[in-house]
Amino acid sequence: MRLKTVVSALACAAFVAIPATEGFAQKRVKWKMQSAFGSSLPHLGTSGVRFAKNVDEATDGKFKIKFEEPGALVPALECFDAASKGSVESCWTTPGYHAGKFPAASFFTAVPFGPGFGEFQAWKRFGNGDKMRNELYGQHGLIAWDSFCIGPETSGWFKSEIKGGIESLKGIKMRFFGLGAKVMQKLGVSTQLLAGADIYPALEKGVIDATEFSMPTIDIKLGFYQIAKNNYFPGWHQQTSCSELLVNKKEYEGLPKNYQMILKLALGESVVDTYADSEAKNPKAMMEMKSKYGVTNRRWEDKDLAILEQAWLDVLKEEAAKDPLFKKVADDYLAFRKTYKLWGDAQALKSTYLK
Repeated sequence: MRLKTVVSALACAAFVAIPATEGFAQKRVKWKMQSAFGSSLPHLGTSGVRFAKNVDEATDGKFKIKFEEPGALVPALECFDAASKGSVESCWTTPGYHAGKFPAASFFTAVPFGPGFGEFQAWKRFGNGDKMRNELYGQHGLIAWDSFCIGPETSGWFKSEIKGGIESLKGIKMRFFGLGAKVMQKLGVSTQLLAGADIYPALEKGVIDATEFSMPTIDIKLGFYQIAKNNYFPGWHQQTSCSELLVNKKEYEGLPKNYQMILKLALGESVVDTYADSEAKNPKAMMEMKSKYGVTNRRWEDKDLAILEQAWLDVLKEEAAKDPLFKKVADDYLAFRKTYKLWGDAQALKSTYLK
């Protein structure tokens, strides 16, 4: 018998003798992924669709994750419990939507007057941010990883120019998110947390007087400019925002090891790609809303930002005093920023030095 034939025969025999392992006959897996964001919503939803597609292609169609539109299986703000119970395997959501249960969870999404993308990711991945999140989630049978990040948001859409400064907002009803909402409450604003799809009708019907949600590329899609023509900057409450893939831990641990790795690699691609995509497209969206829809972009005065910053420091102190978990996360976050500041300040540049 020729050597080539012998080798081929032995290879075939070995293949038949080996059990259907991960290297040869990978099992098929189907997950439902409830999204808090619509599939056509730029960055927030489109990233989830792309993520599911990437996992599908990387596994030759053997690991399928079905993107479910908001509310299809679970209300947008209620996925934590559903994933914990195993009603859905995963959710494309944000930690800030669980803040009603755990106020400290907001730290894992965005922090007022917080860091840029690099510093925030450094704390989460190589500091203790992600570790503390999964310690908390693990108590509920869950695990999570960042699913995408976006840059600075705008700080609000208002029907009229705010001529009296930030303090004149006292008494208005406003959709606001996360820790920033606590700051606004401190200043006398009545805040509500609404999912993206619920904001426009609430604004239109007068249920709320103003809103913040995200950034120009996203807000233009939601049509806020049709009702409110004054868009305020900067996004002091969300300089960097990161969302998450929230997963039932047993489902994740039941995946083949290479599927687990593909999941993480696809999420890493999503974090970087979505951030870059949002930064690339926001300038054009701003210009379009100004030239085509008559939006006026306004900036809070420095004195207003000082009031907001002080209110944030007050909220930070008060929340830490009444919530041990909040204090634990806040202390770690602040300690990391204090250390990072040496490097951050040394490398800081103004936009220009030319006169």
